[in-house]
This record gives sequence, structure tokens and C-alpha cells, in this order.
Amino acid sequence: MGRLWVVLGLVMLFSLPSMHVQAGPRAHYGVGVHRLTFVDPLDGNPMHAYAFYPAAADGVHSARLDGFQVSASEDVAVAIGRFPLLMLSHGNTGTPLALHDVITSIAAKGFVVVAVLHPGDNYLDQSRLGTLSNLYGRPLQVSAAISAALDEPMLSPFVNAKQVGVIGYSAGGETALILSGARPELSRLKLYCIERPYDKDACKGHGELVADRKDLSAQADPRVHALLLMAPLSLMFGRQALATVHVPTLIYAGDNDQLVAVDKNAEALARKLPTKARYHPLAGAGHFVFMAPCTAEQEREIPALCKDAQGVDRVGIHRSLIDEAGRFFTQALGQPSRAGLQTADQQD
Repeated sequence: MGRLWVVLGLVMLFSLPSMHVQAGPRAHYGVGVHRLTFVDPLDGNPMHAYAFYPAAADGVHSARLDGFQVSASEDVAVAIGRFPLLMLSHGNTGTPLALHDVITSIAAKGFVVVAVLHPGDNYLDQSRLGTLSNLYGRPLQVSAAISAALDEPMLSPFVNAKQVGVIGYSAGGETALILSGARPELSRLKLYCIERPYDKDACKGHGELVADRKDLSAQADPRVHALLLMAPLSLMFGRQALATVHVPTLIYAGDNDQLVAVDKNAEALARKLPTKARYHPLAGAGHFVFMAPCTAEQEREIPALCKDAQGVDRVGIHRSLIDEAGRFFTQALGQPSRAGLQTADQQD
């Protein structure tokens, strides 16, 4: 559960270059990014997200965001169209920008991707880690981000509110499942930690979450219609807990994941979901394979996040994952359209 323990160093190190509709959808767009600020439903304080979107201008541009060099231009014009909306939930103690290449490449395929920074559970602030407010609050934060994106004047004319999906990495997978109707069974975590007390990541609290907010519970969001899960934390969901999850689901996981045990998480999840998931096990891959490929400098500075096992091709895995994600979300949610945009061509 608690992971990305060296992400403070990661934040200032990650960089990777990345990749318009007129009358119909194109294979690739330029990518823009817009900063969103809205209210954290847990305490009323401001929280933040990055909205990546298909841009009207072609070409690859670069912006510096919180220490990451990402392939996007800030606040450029949005491409004409009405695009599916994808929310991204990062892992415990992490940042969504660690997956910036996946985000920008999917946006370039014709999606608006909103990457949420979870208050109380990110690389700068772990004040809610290991608490009920984090387990149940993260989905509420994603729901608030959906509403913020749909209300944002710059984005709302170009987003299809009926085409919403969630991308969840690690603990973000747990968040995504709750949003789609799953209800965690806290007893499963305790039993897991009795069975595997050596799992220091999942069992820091010996299988007990701090009951800091007894007023919170699992809240699904009916706007969510598809899930992409990468190395998902899902051990608290049995078959009954997943019985109401009926959205299309695509799962990727490394079979050499040393942080989120694949047999109790991704593999078990793929078996238990009532609607058959597409499951892609990655031979030899670890937990961090889903993060953006590293530069030589990053490999020297943060080898734990950069070094993959021999024979594991992170660049190739990302290329395949991004292509499959584009096809999956297009099938599950639909393509961009021009519906309701009769006057959009008059925009500057």
C-alpha cells in the first residue's frame, strides 16, 4: 500500500518527450495541459489535478510540471471535438506525473486525461496514509475531479460527460474499483497480513487501517463506465465485494511485482470480476515498469524505480499498453464526436 518510497527524488528527475479533430477523429493530436484547482471533499481545502487534452495545434511540445518534463503545451487551444474523459489515480505516496508518457500518449489519441494529485497521499504529503479517510476519500476526490473537469469553462465544451473512464495505478486501482461499485472488505487485509506479515508495504499497520473518519464509506460514481488498472492493489475485494462491478476492465500487471503481490491482487481480481476482464500479465516485470522510461541520469539517481529485470523492455511495454488502452477505451466509451459543436469552428 505505501509505496514509491524514493519518489521525492523522482519528482525532480523524470523527463521524456511524447507525441487535431477537424471533420473526424485523427490518429494523433498535439497535447495541451491545463491546471485544475477544486475543493477536496474530505476537508474543503484546495486540491489539484492536471487535465491533458487533444490540442488544436499539431506537433510535439514540452512543459515543465512539478519537476517533470512532459510532452504537452500549457493552456493551448483545445482541438474541436467532444472527447471521452479519463481520470488517473496514482499510487500511495506518489504522483500522477510519474506516468506522464502514458498520460500524454493516451491524450494524443483523442482523450481528455485528468491526473489527480491525492491530498494526504502523495509524494509531498502522507498525512492520510493508512487511514479509512484515504481508502474511502480517494474515490471521492476522483469524483470531485470529474465534476471539476465537466464544469471547467476551458474544457467542458469539449468533454463528453457520458464517456468517463478511470485509469488506476497501484493503490489507484483500488480507488478505481470503488468508483465502479466495489466495496472493500477490511477483514481481508487483516487476514492477508497474518498470512504474509513480511509484506512491509501492505502491512505497516498490521492489517488495520486507522479509523479516523467513521462517517465515510465506499461511494461508487455512476458516471464511470470503464477501467484500466495497472498493478492494481485489490486484495480487499472478494467475489461478493466485486459483484456490482459491471464495467469493462483492462488489467496489466508484472508477474515479478515485489510490492503488490500479483497472485493476491491482479491475478485474483481478473478471476473474480463478474464481467470478464482483459488481463495482460507481463513476464519478469516489476511494480515500477509502468512509470515513464528513465533517462541515463535517472537510472543513476533512482535505480530502484528505473532498473527492470533482464529481458523486460519498458519502452516496448508502454508502447503496447498505450495502443491497447486507446483501443479499449474507444470500444468501451466511444470515439470523439462533433455532437453539439456546430458553432465550435467559430472559436479563436
